[in-house]
Amino acid sequence: MTDPARWGLLAWQAGWVFTLRSMDLWAKPDGAGAELTRMALEKQKAFSDGLFAAGRAAMAGAGPEAVMAAAARPAQRRVSANLRTLRRGKG
Repeated sequence: MTDPARWGLLAWQAGWVFTLRSMDLWAKPDGAGAELTRMALEKQKAFSDGLFAAGRAAMAGAGPEAVMAAAARPAQRRVSANLRTLRRGKG
């Protein structure tokens, strides 16, 4: 993920996921507590997976760009998967 356009795509996708999820929570507030908890745990897992991936890349001697890409990859995959799910209306 060293290409600046990929960082832009991640930011755009994350913004859409946030917007679509917010609208869904607003429309169905009765399940918001459980959904917010699930989303928080999902992010915690993506960030911890990224932390370990970055550590592995650094210990393998990768350069800073490769370490950063390894750190971002789990979050990027999760955001992309969330956006695909939300676009299908299964949010």
